[in-house]
Amino acid sequence: MTSGVDFTELTGGGGCSIMSATPGPDLEANGFRENEYAASGVATRYANAGPGSVAPLGEDKYATRVLVRRPRLDADFNGTVVVEWLNVSSGSDAAPEYTYLAEELVRGGYAWVGVSAQYTGVMGGPGSVGGLGEGASGTLAAKDPERYAGLYHPGDAYCYDLFGAVGRSLLSTSASGGSHPLRGLSVRRLLAAGESQSAMALTTYANLFAAEHEVFDGLLIHSRAAAGLDLGEPGTAIDVDAVFAQEPVTIRSDLPIPVFIVQTETDVLTNFRFYRARQPDTDRLRVWEIAGTSHADLHQIGPYEHMLGCPTPVNRGQQRFVLRAALRHLRDWADGGPVPPMATPLELDDSTDTNQFAVDEAGNVRGGVRTPCVDAPTEILSGIVGGDVPRICVLFGSTTPIAPEILAARYVGRHDYERHYRAATTSAIEMGFILAADRDEALADAHPDRIPD
Repeated sequence: MTSGVDFTELTGGGGCSIMSATPGPDLEANGFRENEYAASGVATRYANAGPGSVAPLGEDKYATRVLVRRPRLDADFNGTVVVEWLNVSSGSDAAPEYTYLAEELVRGGYAWVGVSAQYTGVMGGPGSVGGLGEGASGTLAAKDPERYAGLYHPGDAYCYDLFGAVGRSLLSTSASGGSHPLRGLSVRRLLAAGESQSAMALTTYANLFAAEHEVFDGLLIHSRAAAGLDLGEPGTAIDVDAVFAQEPVTIRSDLPIPVFIVQTETDVLTNFRFYRARQPDTDRLRVWEIAGTSHADLHQIGPYEHMLGCPTPVNRGQQRFVLRAALRHLRDWADGGPVPPMATPLELDDSTDTNQFAVDEAGNVRGGVRTPCVDAPTEILSGIVGGDVPRICVLFGSTTPIAPEILAARYVGRHDYERHYRAATTSAIEMGFILAADRDEALADAHPDRIPD
């Protein structure tokens, strides 16, 4: 891996340019600060050189963007840095993992670093999913020359080495003098995280680069497809659509660091078809498939749900709680602690020729990681959307009310429903799928008003 990254703080202009629908916790009020940096260095591109190996092809310079949200004081820092591979599916950088994990990151004293690892995040492009932005986007430098002039990405062929090099430099907090993004913090471990296209990139990173780089202490791969991204070409972005036609890829069994894969219903079926890449859990691999969840959901889109133009309300499942629990487990696991609890996979219906889920009497999927909104349901929460709908609506799933007569048969009034919901919340916490710190937020998702008196 080509090493040696120089950091220069980015200021001025219109401020940090990153897509986000929900603001997250108040950083200043929680003793955090946000800063943005240019990270420059030299990265290597590679070609496949046989099963599980790569060979270097050449080097090129880069000057990419790194966004940092961190505790101000080392006394408030837990020693763990979560490094997110920023997502470029909209044609601009976004941080979906930060949105899901922010409550745990801030209350737990983590540092979070978002890396513009891919070409599109710096140089712009059309993206792979419509409905999230304004179509093709220009370079960061063109959007805001005062802030981003000089940023340059040589192409996704270099993204894996670039990501590893930035990670390694984050471990050396004395480097770059006073400009280091984590200066003053005692960094003890790095966890890489990424969602969707970024999860596909981390799948490739896990199999081809993680062991050689020896940078990250654990990987959180969220919402991957059956295959991973390819190695890319200079001067352009990887074609993510090609991934969906490729053969399935499992995580290598000899990886020395823990890998936590978290999947939604959308990821297991639809064109992601992760069911083809299912593999047994080991002491270095956990896979959780969450019932009642979709690739993206209301927590991700927030008040902008109406802009998607979907025919039904988007998924209102509780994957945010499960992801926060997964992060806590991964942190402890990477630190030599216990292996996270196992979960059964989502149940497929064997009675049909086409792959679809087996559902319970309420209409929610069977199996998988269970949360209170599917074990004490008032809605059918699905990651599968039928009919001819825009791709963005497929990714955001659906929420359908359960008929009042079915609810009346299931619960003896609102108090009975609340009792079931509290019990399901307690069960999820005891099983390790929801953190005790999220109990109140999970309980606030209950809907007793929908239960007939």
